[in-house]
Amino acid sequence: MTINIIGLGLIGGSLGLALRKTGQVTRLIGSDKNPQHAARALELGLVDEIMETEKAIQVSDLIATCVPVNSLSRLLPQLLEQIKDNQTIIDVGSTKGPVVDAIAGHPMRSRFVATHPMAGTEYSGPDAAVDGLFEGKGCVFCDTQDSAPDALETVQQLFHAMGMRLTEMESHNHDLHVAYVSHISHIASFALALTVLEKEKAEERIFELAGGGFSSTVRLAKSSPDTWIPIFEQNRDNVLDVLDEFINTVSRFRTLLIKRDFDTFSELIGKANDIRRIIK
Repeated sequence: MTINIIGLGLIGGSLGLALRKTGQVTRLIGSDKNPQHAARALELGLVDEIMETEKAIQVSDLIATCVPVNSLSRLLPQLLEQIKDNQTIIDVGSTKGPVVDAIAGHPMRSRFVATHPMAGTEYSGPDAAVDGLFEGKGCVFCDTQDSAPDALETVQQLFHAMGMRLTEMESHNHDLHVAYVSHISHIASFALALTVLEKEKAEERIFELAGGGFSSTVRLAKSSPDTWIPIFEQNRDNVLDVLDEFINTVSRFRTLLIKRDFDTFSELIGKANDIRRIIK
């Protein structure tokens, strides 16, 4: 199988490394509008060769779009116009509703499979590619009823071979759920980092006290705005709903501190500990 990866950053590069191990890929072609990224991806062995997207599509069985989500709504219709009915296109974006809406009714819609591998780090670019990034992680397949059975089976087999746990979900429900488990985490991390950086102006030694808890909490604040602003823009309504709930909870903690109601504070922490059932 020949696969073209469009976008050779963290996810695209890690995907290239993972696909090699499946034993199902004979040729990996990389495409990236940033020539430095393309050259570096080739140097790192993330792909076998670099080719312009238009040419790569002509010789590829599967095209994986690993670009910022705000580009997908423009890119996918263009790609669907160029492929044949024996080719498959996937995306790996963190939002799905706007993406599938952009190609609804397209005559080649069935050749597209919407996927979201739930894996990543706070770094970006080809040098951020991680060998084994997807192993043991979940991958959501959205609106599978709209994808051709052969296209869906091909992609599911690939992701299963990469060691991922597969699940299915309707695209707009997916966007709501990832707002809770991913998008709000990034906003909270950005906010905490800004808060501490502001305080650090007055107390220069504050970071000498920062331990593992602080580092893990603000790790996501290192994430690229080029990646996350498009996600927040596309999933704005869901993120706002979740953010309102988060703000209300933080305000409740503040009120309890003001009132010195540490018994209720303790009860809430106990409830929060129940997250252990979900995250080990």
